[in-house]
Amino acid sequence: MGFCDSLNGPENGCRRTAANQCPPHVGKLRCSGGFSFIEVMIVVVILAILATLLIPRVMGRTEDAKRAAAKAQISNIESALQLYKLDNGNLPSTEQGLKALVERPSSGPAAPHWKAGGYLPKVPADPWGFPYKYTNPSAQGAEFEIISFGADGTPGGEGKNADIVSWDLDRN
Repeated sequence: MGFCDSLNGPENGCRRTAANQCPPHVGKLRCSGGFSFIEVMIVVVILAILATLLIPRVMGRTEDAKRAAAKAQISNIESALQLYKLDNGNLPSTEQGLKALVERPSSGPAAPHWKAGGYLPKVPADPWGFPYKYTNPSAQGAEFEIISFGADGTPGGEGKNADIVSWDLDRN
């Protein structure tokens, strides 16, 4: 319902023309159709209801997302290490670390066919901002090991603080 419709006719200066437009002497804002206060309040209530239903589902998923990101980063690092091994015949030593995937190693096992530009653009930190720990060979008997120590940045832990290791990415 527009403003002119609520004024009850021509005695208040509002007359609709045949083209259903306000006459020129009545201001555009007074005769333009708009939302009533009730309509706006209904929309606000609907949005509030949707927010109360959706926000709890989204909140608390941050840790799950960080753990998934750490697993994806570890998988990418594993792929880069395999390419390094294919090119050079060996993996970087523990001392050379993951830095060997970004810069040609100057000491330790030689990298005769190190790819120009490296195998990663940079050595990533885990989603909590801590460096990944790289060990070659792994204490678990794997060829190598990449570990994120989780949210607390220290070995061990449970839940969000649990370690994420390359040889057991499906565990957590």
